[in-house]
Amino acid sequence: MNKRIVFTGGGSAGHVTVNLALIPRFLQQGWEVAYIGSTTGIERELVSRLDGVRYIGIATGKLRRYFDWKNFTDPLRVGKGAWQAYRFLAAWKPAVVFSKGGFVSVPVVFGAWLNRLPVVLHESDLTPGLANRLSLLFAAKVCATFPDTLQHLPKGKGTHVGAIVRDELKTGRKEAGLALCGFSPDKPVLLVMGGSLGARRLNEAVRGTLDALTKRFSVVHICGKNQLDNSLKRDGYRQFEYVQDELPDLLAMTDLVVSRAGSNAIYEFLQLQKPMLLVPLSRAASRGDQILNARSFEQQGFCEVLEEEALSADSLIRALDRLQQKRPAITEKLRAASEKQQDALAQVMAIIEETAR
Repeated sequence: MNKRIVFTGGGSAGHVTVNLALIPRFLQQGWEVAYIGSTTGIERELVSRLDGVRYIGIATGKLRRYFDWKNFTDPLRVGKGAWQAYRFLAAWKPAVVFSKGGFVSVPVVFGAWLNRLPVVLHESDLTPGLANRLSLLFAAKVCATFPDTLQHLPKGKGTHVGAIVRDELKTGRKEAGLALCGFSPDKPVLLVMGGSLGARRLNEAVRGTLDALTKRFSVVHICGKNQLDNSLKRDGYRQFEYVQDELPDLLAMTDLVVSRAGSNAIYEFLQLQKPMLLVPLSRAASRGDQILNARSFEQQGFCEVLEEEALSADSLIRALDRLQQKRPAITEKLRAASEKQQDALAQVMAIIEETAR
């Protein structure tokens, strides 16, 4: 077996974070690593920070569930991307392809199949996304975060591995986070994180009740790309467009979290034992996967849930008050669950190495 691996996945940060956790492990074990993504997507920005990873940009087309004139032209881009991926894979000859999903992954998986290369998929959500559903036919194995995901996969292809949490998130220092934000250690810290694509409604609700929030909490707000509001200046309020190196320290100082319900993020909060108020993307803006994720966590006692349709400045405050009241019980359930978390990284690496030709 040659020790070359290609990673793919993108379109949002959630389709990259698992790859970011795996890549350093493979580099440490002497593998050559390449990443196939879009030419301008967030995956290029995130992967470019890693030393020793070759990045290949290809044409991509978004897989939309609604009418858009681009639906008529994007299949041509997907076809072009599949040809570009096929040519690179044929020349570089990796032992295996690992796909995290997102629309950029589909042409890569198809190009791998044309080259007769084994593909391992990763599905973070409770039910497979559209890109992974299209890729299932061409995959040898599927790694699932939720155990219930296996019933949605072809028999024999799926393995429940649990959540992959980046090692560096466990290394944060509370004092460094407080110093970065200029916060007092005497006030609880609320982290608001809307994700790279679903932040706008959440940002509006937070900003609409900022005076009330900052009476109760120091608020660190990760707003999303191009969504900073520089007119908002408050003691105990700090905005970031996006964070990477600083994130472990910000999480270390955090007491409560308000977040969308992407599976990668919420499992990281679980592992770090952070009580959550989850505001899942509505079915009008998504396929409903975040709603399923949030309800699963709610049933296990890990969070409070506020539906996006009910989101307002007032409902946000009320939901945070409920979360505060339940915080001791939620924290205990998070602690017990985090102690049971298996080493998903090691399991996924083993599956990839077993599948590699």
